[in-house]
Amino acid sequence: MSPIEFEGVNVIYAKDQPEYLPLPVMKLEDGTVISCWELTEEDVKMIIETKKVYVSQLTFHQPLQPLNVVSSLDELVTFLGE
Repeated sequence: MSPIEFEGVNVIYAKDQPEYLPLPVMKLEDGTVISCWELTEEDVKMIIETKKVYVSQLTFHQPLQPLNVVSSLDELVTFLGE
């Protein structure tokens, strides 16, 4: 699975940090950051088989930030009230 650009991207995090994947995001005025990830055929097969997705978040020993994983940008925009 890889982060991909999508309509509305206005920032690319880690663009010049080779230790990380560049992360294209839509950054909203309230600080919310939205990214889009494209799944490989193998990812899709595994998710269908296990019905599971694992999420890793680097916190650098800071408080955990809220996450919301969805399958549709429209669903996320509705959730955020945008």
